[in-house]
Amino acid sequence: MTIRVGLVGTGYAARARAEALAADSRSQLVAVAGRDRERAAAFGQPYGAEAMPWLELVQRQDIDLVVVATMNCDHGPVAHAAVTQKKAVVVEYPLALDLQEAQAIADLAQRQGTFLHVEHIELLSGIHQTIQEALPEVGTPFYLRYISTVAKQPAPQRWNYSLAQFGFPLVGALSRIHRPINLFGPVDEVFCGSRVWSSEGKPLSLDHSGFFGSILCTAQLRFTSGLLAEVVYGKGQALWDTQRQFELQGAQGRLQVASSHGELRLADGVTRELTVGSRRGLFARDTAMVLDALEGSSDRYVTVEESLYSLRVADAARRSAAVGQPISLSSPPT
Repeated sequence: MTIRVGLVGTGYAARARAEALAADSRSQLVAVAGRDRERAAAFGQPYGAEAMPWLELVQRQDIDLVVVATMNCDHGPVAHAAVTQKKAVVVEYPLALDLQEAQAIADLAQRQGTFLHVEHIELLSGIHQTIQEALPEVGTPFYLRYISTVAKQPAPQRWNYSLAQFGFPLVGALSRIHRPINLFGPVDEVFCGSRVWSSEGKPLSLDHSGFFGSILCTAQLRFTSGLLAEVVYGKGQALWDTQRQFELQGAQGRLQVASSHGELRLADGVTRELTVGSRRGLFARDTAMVLDALEGSSDRYVTVEESLYSLRVADAARRSAAVGQPISLSSPPT
């Protein structure tokens, strides 16, 4: 049977999804929803997909799968409506900006037996696979520094430069929390600080509803294993360098991985260059795995529970930044 798909969103991730769906004979894109009806119509035209409001899309009886690839603030409402209609649902992370809303969606899907998948393609990337393969040589890890910053001058007035639409930085950019959790397990405590500036350089609060010019967020995670991690995320015009670097210190060596290369330095003095694979084609791989699962495959590279736990840690970082105190996470992930 052909899986008929409705797609909510018209941006980069939505385009990658549409291309992946069109390239797979098992699926057909039949409807597209976006905030701008004309843009949605132009987006859907090459695929023969009809443009319509998202609420109408999720209620269509002939749609089997709803893919949510729109701005973060809309993930929760659209996913909840689609699950309520008992559609199979794929959501780009995060499942929702609010932890309780995300948990409610997941609980509803589980009660109904409805298929729900939260995308985390960073786990499929060459960077992640390089890190996983090198971990045994590092020995017992004790310190991690994970930096993701983007210099953007001037800062664009887009949804991902709005806290109301993007969310708290480590919620909106949930992969920065999910990657270390996937590698190193549960977290005991989070301490986080964050700064936000306007385009004019004036300080803003974390509940600012308009656009910001720059944001910087640093979180210290104390893992149950004893690992201490520093996660840094920032973007905007106040930042002068674009960096993506993962550095891990262990009892037997040090691992450094950037976007295009890696290095492993061992206790015996040996230094080895590491090959980092491409990030291309990850949405297509994720989409193919979703179609496999809908056909009955039980193989999943990530579960909803894992995504929810990462969101719980990110929400603890948000609360820590608001009160200026560490937040304890007393129970392990489900």
